[in-house]
Amino acid sequence: MKFLDQAKIYVRSGDGGAGAVSFRREKYIEFGGPDGGDGGRGGDVFIECVDGLNTLIDFRFAQHFKAKTGMHGMGRNRTGAKGDDVVLRVPVGTEILEEDNETVLADMTRVGERLLLLKGGNGGFGNAHFKSSTNQAPRHANPGLEGEEKWIWLRLKLIADAGLVGMPNAGKSTFLAAVSAARPKIADYPFTTLHPNLGVVEIDGNGFVLADIPGLIEGAHEGIGLGDRFLGHVERTRALLHLVDGTQEDPGEAYRVVRGELAAYGAGLDEKPEVVALSKVDALDEETRAERAAILEEACGQKPLLLSSASGENVDRGLRMIRRAIDRDREQEANSVPQMPSEPWRPS
Repeated sequence: MKFLDQAKIYVRSGDGGAGAVSFRREKYIEFGGPDGGDGGRGGDVFIECVDGLNTLIDFRFAQHFKAKTGMHGMGRNRTGAKGDDVVLRVPVGTEILEEDNETVLADMTRVGERLLLLKGGNGGFGNAHFKSSTNQAPRHANPGLEGEEKWIWLRLKLIADAGLVGMPNAGKSTFLAAVSAARPKIADYPFTTLHPNLGVVEIDGNGFVLADIPGLIEGAHEGIGLGDRFLGHVERTRALLHLVDGTQEDPGEAYRVVRGELAAYGAGLDEKPEVVALSKVDALDEETRAERAAILEEACGQKPLLLSSASGENVDRGLRMIRRAIDRDREQEANSVPQMPSEPWRPS
């Protein structure tokens, strides 16, 4: 299945059905009069968060979604049926944004969450509704109200406990493949990873979800390389594992470049707990290891983990460090002062 994390779609709720103009005319029935029923309500537009999806590919070739019009009213005071609703099913972690692609309408983060995006138009009154002591035979009815319409953006931000960041070819996909059942593409050229990958990691009887995103280069926040659009997939993570390629001459500069891109992106990515690791150390001799670890330590301000996904060196230790960072973040969140929930968004 192809990965798609952003889509622009048009949605429209159904128009209300028209009221009916009808009169009761039956032989041997003493009292006649107006009996036109009301029109049915137009269909609504819902967005529902479902399990089993991890991409917005369903919206790649279908971008227009319209609910059905309500049925018109009929004689004998029969009210029209409600129009069929439209339910858009999206994966967990999908944001709903206005057409400007900036104003967030809703954030779907739980399976089963359901949002009423657009309400269908009310059905029109039939002529029976207008009968009064001074107007015994009204000959008019109301048309149904029009539905609502708008263009919206769907933006998927994968939900993971930890995220892998680093320059291209830093060993992120190799690490993910070594510690989980995920099988991302691995090759010796830049930007092998073209879209995020998720893997479930087990360590000491505990599991967490790890996200691998395409590599960052200097100027990614300006669109250079693959840009920084995929950084949205690590916004929801609790901790980051920053891999720095140990086979390059200056690992400190590589670390600073990625940290600069995280800060330029914003959304608090540069403030998340971070585990720094010097990767591919199996290709280095002891003297080179010590030299480049010292360079990286000076750049990041902490002793880096010497890690090799190929040989398995310190892989479990790295997973335990990530696990502890995730647990600490959860404890801080649980101990923080609860805030009053904001007013949920409602259609205007």
